[in-house]
Amino acid sequence: MSIDYTEKIPNNVDLAGDRKLQRALESWQPNFLNWWKTMGPAVPTEDVYLRTAVDVGREGWAHFGHVAMEEYRWGVFLAEQNSDRRIAFGEQKGEPVWQQVPGEFRSELQRLIVIQGDTEPASVEQQRRLGETAPSLYDLRNLFQVNVEEGRHLWAMVYLLHAYFGRNGRDEAEALLQRNSGDLDSPRILGAFNEETPDWLSFFMFTYFTDRDGKYQLGTLKESAFDPLSRTCEFMLKEESHHMFVGTTGVDRVVQRATELMREHETDDIAPHGGISLDVIQRYINFHYSVSLDLFGSEQSTNAANYFTAGLKGRWQEERRRDDHLLTEDAAQIEVVKDGVLSTEEVPALLALNHDLRREYIADCENGLKRWNRVLEQAGVDRRLSLPSVGFNREVGHFADHHITPKGDVVGADVWEAKRDAWLPTEADKTHVRSLMKPVYEPGRIASWIAPPSKGINDKPFDYEYVHFA
Repeated sequence: MSIDYTEKIPNNVDLAGDRKLQRALESWQPNFLNWWKTMGPAVPTEDVYLRTAVDVGREGWAHFGHVAMEEYRWGVFLAEQNSDRRIAFGEQKGEPVWQQVPGEFRSELQRLIVIQGDTEPASVEQQRRLGETAPSLYDLRNLFQVNVEEGRHLWAMVYLLHAYFGRNGRDEAEALLQRNSGDLDSPRILGAFNEETPDWLSFFMFTYFTDRDGKYQLGTLKESAFDPLSRTCEFMLKEESHHMFVGTTGVDRVVQRATELMREHETDDIAPHGGISLDVIQRYINFHYSVSLDLFGSEQSTNAANYFTAGLKGRWQEERRRDDHLLTEDAAQIEVVKDGVLSTEEVPALLALNHDLRREYIADCENGLKRWNRVLEQAGVDRRLSLPSVGFNREVGHFADHHITPKGDVVGADVWEAKRDAWLPTEADKTHVRSLMKPVYEPGRIASWIAPPSKGINDKPFDYEYVHFA
């Protein structure tokens, strides 16, 4: 299953054996490259120390080396096929997985692929200018790695649209390059992907919280009975882990530097000393976490139930679940507001699949908070960071109709407005954070608001020259 790098489009799906598909993708390729040139990273570089996929096996799947960004080999890579794979859930449980799209599910599968595909270029667009304020070459390299892999994930979805959905699929593939993050006339499909990423603290929060949502969405699609989609998402998950690593360790280092400045100046107010205070970090957590929760959709969803029953989209780690994988007789507890307080309500499990996935996500997010709080504990700081209530600052689902504090209290609009600036990033917060965003491009040096990493990439030292500028 090695990836064929002799082709114009590197791949392990035998594009050369399907000339019509190959020509279609080669026709789309110049549009992609033009999009990358106009909407991709704004910092001109000679080359960057990047990870490039060279295989899809479990060992030795990637190569590291300096690559000119415009010559990065995007392509189409699917995980190895399991010829004995069976559908693990839904009405067709136990039957062989599909190698072609069943006609009755064509529109639903296309929609799932389009929504996933739309998020990939969106994040590149959101992060376009971040390189101009990178705190170190190490961080600049990590940004570029995230960007090129999001670009390849777009290729993955476009391949599926071209290969399995005919003219409609080709039209949707073109539209993926026509929408732009934050564009008033043609925005990206999901709200979180139209938000700004104007600074590196936002970037670290995005890669921790929003890319983690991507992990769980890909995990459900990996369970799909449509085998090409499953195999595509399985390989994408290999690359997605680095994006979350960037977010986890990035916030880690911001917290670490905050504790150093607090000790040095004997104050919690480290803004005058060029740091980002724990209060501001908490407000950024509150915002990015709540926006990411909205990406899971409504707590009760007939669409999610229908996808599951049809075998299109499973649960996280479906085959490890100890139930009948049908859920027709099962119930689930979801959070609701009842009589002015947060409570729970029992609903059919099939209708609560979005809630089930969100619950897995929340448990995963807690791990990062434990890590960041360990930094505070080791520094002798009494303060702790936390995730806000699941109902806080929500615009999608049951909680969109309520005002709920980070601690989970249901309040009126007047209290919410009075306390908003204590809970969410203020304009003053954003202005201060942006004021710290000055580029540091010398090897081994780093901006004063963030601590250096404990180690470099691929066993390289922190002071390695990860990026060469044009």
